[in-house]
Amino acid sequence: MDAIDEAIIAELERDGRLTNVELAQRVGLTTGPCLRRVQRLEADGVIRGYRAVIDPVARDRSFEVLLDLSLESQDAETVARFEETLARAEEVLELRRLFGSPDYFVRVAVADLPAYETFLSQRVMTIPRIKNVTSHFTMKTVKPGP
Repeated sequence: MDAIDEAIIAELERDGRLTNVELAQRVGLTTGPCLRRVQRLEADGVIRGYRAVIDPVARDRSFEVLLDLSLESQDAETVARFEETLARAEEVLELRRLFGSPDYFVRVAVADLPAYETFLSQRVMTIPRIKNVTSHFTMKTVKPGP
């Protein structure tokens, strides 16, 4: 990757809906070479996809909770069951398995505190072999993720 590829990536990160003409103008290329570079970046897996950023209030999911979660055991069956169950949950925005403690980081979005309590008690705490769950409630988002 060179500086032009980096510029293309930066522009698409800011606005993934740019037309090829707009993108080419912003990075100083003509449309043909710009399109070929974008297609190469896609084929190489550098650009993995495009998505819409949806207002969580519009979907009644504006209450976000960050969970630190540990399991009683790290055997394959326990880990697989836990990961499959939470990965399927629509409330889970992000699920990361960590080195060290805790075992997992989970980002959850629901409507409000009662909805979170329901999710925690009926979805999370019913998964076998959960050792510990710590909930963190965001006071302020200083720099949102992509």
